[in-house]
Amino acid sequence: MPRSRSRRRWALIASLAAGGLVVGGVLVGLPAEAPVRSAPVPAPGPQARAALAAGAPAALPDLTVLIGEQEAYLRAHPKDARSWALLGTAYVEQGRRTAEAALYPKAESALRRSLKSTPKRNPDALDGLAALANARRDFRAAKGYAEAALKERPKHWRTYPLLIEALTGLGDHKGAGRALDRLTELHSGPAVRARAAAVYRDRGWREDAQAALADAAAAAGAPAERAAYLQGAGELAWERGDLQDALRHFRAAARTDPDLRAAQAGQARVLAALGRSSEALSAYRVALTRQPEPQYALELGELYESLGLRDAARVEYDLLRALVRQHAAGGVDGNLTLGRFEADHGDPATAVRLLRAEWRRQPGIEVADALGWALHRAGADKEALRFAAIATDKAHGGGVRSAPYAYHRGMIERALKQYGPARRHLQEALRINPYFSVVHAPAARAALRALGEPSEDGPPER
Repeated sequence: MPRSRSRRRWALIASLAAGGLVVGGVLVGLPAEAPVRSAPVPAPGPQARAALAAGAPAALPDLTVLIGEQEAYLRAHPKDARSWALLGTAYVEQGRRTAEAALYPKAESALRRSLKSTPKRNPDALDGLAALANARRDFRAAKGYAEAALKERPKHWRTYPLLIEALTGLGDHKGAGRALDRLTELHSGPAVRARAAAVYRDRGWREDAQAALADAAAAAGAPAERAAYLQGAGELAWERGDLQDALRHFRAAARTDPDLRAAQAGQARVLAALGRSSEALSAYRVALTRQPEPQYALELGELYESLGLRDAARVEYDLLRALVRQHAAGGVDGNLTLGRFEADHGDPATAVRLLRAEWRRQPGIEVADALGWALHRAGADKEALRFAAIATDKAHGGGVRSAPYAYHRGMIERALKQYGPARRHLQEALRINPYFSVVHAPAARAALRALGEPSEDGPPER
């Protein structure tokens, strides 16, 4: 059972912490009087190759070297299918790390070139195409490529994380659980533990997710890999409203890998919640400049808006729209982020149109929540509640404990005059994370004050 595994993990982590490792929320240095002889550091190209082979994040400088080496090699050996697959996969990872969507067509071209050279028994190219489709948020295509790769190489563990990501995006949480079971039968490295953490988080098993990420960080072999898992632990801490633990993990991740902009954006989010607005603005600007993600522009715009700087907020919102268009040119589906933006800051009817199409394509929990909120903002509260329930009811797969999801459902129920459930879900949102949004957390508190306390006499008779 996952919870018994959690207890065993924490016992292991406690013993490792005594020796001075990065585990859980505790960052401890090795004692100075016991120097450790480290093995020679591999060259950047081989190090990036090893990371990709292990399903782990690769450092940006190492990726740049590897890509240069592969491009040079393929000019002399243009029919080497495995090298084309490696180059395509490296482009995907570089695009994911930098948010440069223009790299994705290059990745697709290299991976198609690999398949053209070796049409059959080429699971490496299929894995690369699955990773590319996940990066583009085309989860149906990713599922197809991953399943095709497994037909050719059924026991290759590296394909299963790609399949799990695709199934989660499609809302198939039972399928993702079965794939995770098969993955853990085949392999048990840090990348597997990190993927397990994501599944546990979606099921609402916070302690198991935290323990799995602590295991992954302790066992990570390279700084970029360790930083990614620390950043994931920071996200878990943020989601449960533990600001100091979140900030500690995000800072550790950024120190370990200065190119990890997600850790800088995480710091900005926490700093904003702590009221350190100037530091938060600076951190957001750095993250957005180096990794132009539309989500970062949305968060920065909302921070400006919460500070009363509406003109500055509009600049970020215009940037968000421009970034979504740029990413779409690289094949990235940005309708989820754009729909969320339009629901709150633009045209709710446009948000409904975008998110209905997204729901038809890939009915994941994130899309259900966003569509429900857009319908509410457009005035269709009865239909909105149906999607909010999908996002929050365990019976529908919505096991994740999410403050924004609970808040959205509570506000929809309030609009429908279902005051008891509304009060319960708004309280739940603020209990999960009192700081979940610089815009919506204050709105949740105001709505609760307006609802008042429940009557001691119970509901009035009809």
